[in-house]
Amino acid sequence: MRSLGLDVGNKTIGVAVSDLLGLTAQGVKTIQRTSIKNDLQELGEIISQFGTEVLVIGLPKNMNGTEGERCEFVRNFAQKVQKKFPTLKQIFWDERLSTVAAEKFLIGAADVSRKKRKKVIDKMAAVYILQGYLDSKI
Repeated sequence: MRSLGLDVGNKTIGVAVSDLLGLTAQGVKTIQRTSIKNDLQELGEIISQFGTEVLVIGLPKNMNGTEGERCEFVRNFAQKVQKKFPTLKQIFWDERLSTVAAEKFLIGAADVSRKKRKKVIDKMAAVYILQGYLDSKI
């Protein structure tokens, strides 16, 4: 059973997928958001391609653990996804600092330039979200 990790933003959706054993997460792509219809169509293609059964959706809680406007935005998107793909199980995962961790990795370990980081940061954040979920199951 494969899981997809999603880092949902206003302009992009970072997407990561688990391996077949559910041990590791790999970045798939960054969806450039244009409309909810196109977003769901592109997401549907990825879901179909990987035979996804679980969506792990990053929930951007405030640092004190409360939910603000960003969480409401993500939950609203998740409702639309659930309506379009009712058989998928959805899991919300606390994603505090996932983008920060992804950026630190890209700067430090991978030495990726600022211009290139901007293109992959959301995909990497999705990897951190999904990997956190996968690690919690071990």
